[in-house]
Amino acid sequence: MSEPLYTRDILRLAVSIPHQQRLKNPHGSAELRSKTCGSVVAADVILTKTASLKELGLAINACALGQASAAILGAQAIGQSMNDIEQARSGLEEYLNGAHPSPGDWKNIDTLMAARDHRGRHAAILLPYDALIAAFADAKRKAA
Repeated sequence: MSEPLYTRDILRLAVSIPHQQRLKNPHGSAELRSKTCGSVVAADVILTKTASLKELGLAINACALGQASAAILGAQAIGQSMNDIEQARSGLEEYLNGAHPSPGDWKNIDTLMAARDHRGRHAAILLPYDALIAAFADAKRKAA
């Protein structure tokens, strides 16, 4: 734990979350709360006919790490499928848990490397991904 947890890059990302507004008439929505830290992330989605993300709406009430994670996700999510988001989340979780040497190739994802040794913060980092995946699942249920 020699690296500071809240780096300048994390703090910069935390104040630059894209798509930070709820959508009107979304195809799917989800709101999740972290049991470990109390962070809350809400996600709304509008999907294309091929089920990739067309529009995203986020409402974030989280620590700087959760906000930074949401900023990274928000910047990369448009055009992605639910499977793409699940793979990115899985790769990030494997990295945080020490099972993979890299957090992935999304822009700025390596900024979260400072949190790897802080297991208590991992849930907050993964929460935006979980909320987006749950919103995709809600859209899928509604379409069925």
